[in-house]
Amino acid sequence: MTERLESPADSTQDDADIKALAKGGRTNVFGFVLRLAARLPFLFIAGRLYGPEALGRFAYAILIVEFAAQLATLGLRRGLAEALTKGDRPDAHVVADAMLVAMFASAIGAAILIAVPQVMFPNSAINGLDRFLPLTIFTIVGTEIALAALAYRFDVASTVRARAIVEPWTISIAAGALFFYSARDGLILSYVASVIAAFLAALWPLWRSYGLPWGWKPRPAELYQLARRNLPLAAADAAEWGSRRLDLAILGLFASPAVVGIYYVAQQVASLPQKLKTSFDPILGPVITRNLAAKNYPEIARQVGQVGFWIIAAQAGIALALGIPGEGVMGLVGPEFVGGTAALAFLLAAEVVAATAVVSESALVYMARHRNLMLSLGMLALQVVLSLILLSLVPMLPIRPEFTGLAQAAAVAAALMLALGAASFAKALLLAKLLGAPLKIWRWSIAPAIAAATLVGIGFTWLPEWVELAVGIPAILGIYLALVWRYAFGAEDRVLFKR
Repeated sequence: MTERLESPADSTQDDADIKALAKGGRTNVFGFVLRLAARLPFLFIAGRLYGPEALGRFAYAILIVEFAAQLATLGLRRGLAEALTKGDRPDAHVVADAMLVAMFASAIGAAILIAVPQVMFPNSAINGLDRFLPLTIFTIVGTEIALAALAYRFDVASTVRARAIVEPWTISIAAGALFFYSARDGLILSYVASVIAAFLAALWPLWRSYGLPWGWKPRPAELYQLARRNLPLAAADAAEWGSRRLDLAILGLFASPAVVGIYYVAQQVASLPQKLKTSFDPILGPVITRNLAAKNYPEIARQVGQVGFWIIAAQAGIALALGIPGEGVMGLVGPEFVGGTAALAFLLAAEVVAATAVVSESALVYMARHRNLMLSLGMLALQVVLSLILLSLVPMLPIRPEFTGLAQAAAVAAALMLALGAASFAKALLLAKLLGAPLKIWRWSIAPAIAAATLVGIGFTWLPEWVELAVGIPAILGIYLALVWRYAFGAEDRVLFKR
């Protein structure tokens, strides 16, 4: 691969790209704090008022609906950036095309699930309006397209507003209020309210940024080509999304709804840091596509490595802060959820090892989308195999029968961690080969911060639970961030904290 000479103008653009990525990172960290503050009340309300069985039923139904919605986005969460980069049509027309083709796919998915609602509720009766839950697919998909379009113009604040404020606080407040209306249907109704609220919160800034698509006419041939071209992206997105849900689906086949509910809580806590990396996708997309057009491969490697390190550094700290006092964190939801602590630890570790795969995929979806898809599907197959192997070993463990379900939960979480680690290694290797440059994502300079934070956290586990949570979590984060800032962050990393 030929080496490209860099001009002063290129260097200026590269610095601007890093600053844009840093700005998105600052907004996302702020969004994580907001999301954490909003998600925990929902888990507390759901666990304390509704209980693990109702939560398990809710979790499985939402799993199926959101999987259908993920397929219906047709990869446009990332593919839209590529379509907008071409610049051969007004941006508002491109977004309208994306909305139309995604809504058509949503109609197909909703129709199938409404016709066969047992797919969503395999182990329970269908009550009231349960059958029509798939209508939320339209709002979920519409929100994804709108936020991807806004992120293309580096508007990450709208994503934070919709995903970290409007959606989680709506579901938390609605779940508490609707419990007194129906303890059976309150969780599902609160979910419907939250996705509608998020959709409206995304449409308003979309209209302000892009305006109405005046003069737009649907072009069937182009719409077909748009959908066809994005199929590998859609499959890769579905595979990546499925890797975070397949564990719950597998567990649901072996464990009771109560265990599924406990695992769902662990999954929700662990998925909080996941938002840090997935929300970088729309920011990385335009930067990578522009550098690909200019064949600036070393800069792509630099940007992927930079963002990857930011994500790993943030996620490692969050994993330590939530994982070491894990019993206390799970106990906040309810005493019966403490048994999911081992699963929580594996899931938090899985998020850290997955960061390399996610940032590598940000470039692979444009450079080698079919090979990336094959790696993603291979990861899912490996996850299934490892899950079945580890589940088969659970009966051999020297534990009491009542703990078998919780051990199964830990087993599927461990399988996910191992599969994501393998995918990260394979995708980083492929991208480095395509770019002809190494990806400097992991840095050993954060190891002392991890070790020190771990020792501090273990010390707090010997103290009363309220001290462990109220003082221990800030102490873990404090010592970790101080050492990362002092020994691991360089000048480029500190751009993340500059206005």
